[in-house]
Amino acid sequence: MTTANKITITRIMLIPVFVMMALYYGHSVQHGAPQVWQRWTAIAIFVLAAASDGIDGYIARRFNQKSRLGVVLDPLADKGLLLSAIITLSFSNWGYEFPVWFPVLIVARDVVILSGTLTLHFLNGSVRVRPSWTGKTATVLQMVAIALCMLQWNWFKKTLAIGSWRLEFGTLDLAVWLAGFLTLVSGFGYVVGGIAQLHDKGHGDPKSWNEI
Repeated sequence: MTTANKITITRIMLIPVFVMMALYYGHSVQHGAPQVWQRWTAIAIFVLAAASDGIDGYIARRFNQKSRLGVVLDPLADKGLLLSAIITLSFSNWGYEFPVWFPVLIVARDVVILSGTLTLHFLNGSVRVRPSWTGKTATVLQMVAIALCMLQWNWFKKTLAIGSWRLEFGTLDLAVWLAGFLTLVSGFGYVVGGIAQLHDKGHGDPKSWNEI
């Protein structure tokens, strides 16, 4: 097994450790005795795991260690770390928790993309996946939202009032809204691209049923 793959596997193994420390800190907050060291340990583990993504990629390119196993494990490790952080920080009793719609939206988009990919592979025999700028930006904004949430950086809080309707929001809310919006837009983009691939093969034509 290559060094790059070993680093990727280590990143996967760090995910449950991060979740455990995040939940331990949440429990300490809930019981009125926050253990700050648990929070910073969770942050350190997350940063280490996130940094390892760039390290294994560099090693794979620099020392020609690209492999089929790495192609499969690397995105699984990245997605696992991202989703575990978002889901955990939505129900962990930290000072700021992600709204429920945020993890639901992200998980739903990934499920749709995975389902569409499997469908395309079954019907077309191949899948063209082209990372979009909206998808890349959404991932970056999700990471920013996670970082701000863990560090509890909420530089400002504002109240928007329109008549009797009031909306309170802050830095963390804006980061979540932006990440959610780009996640939704990128999801629609992948769906549109997938439908186009189906039509290119004629699967939108009723007569294609006879070919299955």
